[in-house]
Amino acid sequence: MLEKADIGIICAMNIEIEGLSAAMEDKEVMRLSSIEFLCGKIDGKRVVTAVCGIGKVFAAICAQTMILGFSPDIIINSGIAGTLTERLAIGDAAVALKAVQHDMDTTALGDEPGMLSGLDLVYIPTDENVTNQLVEAVRGLDIKCETGVIATGDSFINDSRKKAEIVEKFSAIACEMEGGAIAQVCYVNKVPFSILRVISDGGDDNSHIDYAEFRKLAADKSINIIENFIKNYKK
Repeated sequence: MLEKADIGIICAMNIEIEGLSAAMEDKEVMRLSSIEFLCGKIDGKRVVTAVCGIGKVFAAICAQTMILGFSPDIIINSGIAGTLTERLAIGDAAVALKAVQHDMDTTALGDEPGMLSGLDLVYIPTDENVTNQLVEAVRGLDIKCETGVIATGDSFINDSRKKAEIVEKFSAIACEMEGGAIAQVCYVNKVPFSILRVISDGGDDNSHIDYAEFRKLAADKSINIIENFIKNYKK
């Protein structure tokens, strides 16, 4: 194991994490499992960040490697997402109380939609302390925040019918492509975790248009929230 971290941050894309690099002191880059991990200090806390790539497999590889390499006290998956509720508009923030993988489907065998075989869970709960502090970090910046289920799957949701299906099955408030996999890895390894997502699009037939226009705005907000979280984080 390399030097232990207080906080691990995993994002799918550079745009979602690059602002943290500028805030980091005593930086050191390490490459493990073809992933670049940036280690350093932010506001006196030892932080390790990584860009995992898009999708659940890359996310799981990154989370497991981060845990084995740096043993962070907590892990946060942050970035951008599509909204699944009228309560969240572009630029608002979603913080997960639970994570679900909406594309897990063994219903033909009699399981519930989203069932994670082997864990016998549909929903993985986030850590209450980390989640509460994330909500405080969001509200401290006067950004609208909702908590609830964040749904993960290996597809960019660009279909109003699919959006409605995810809401009907899981009552989710946002959809993305990595959080549920990171949640599963953290749950298995008993590492406290949570998920923060800022809304970049509507998850509907026009989501690709919204995403192209608003992803930078949403990513910048997510970085500001994470910086505020790190500044005020208490174990």
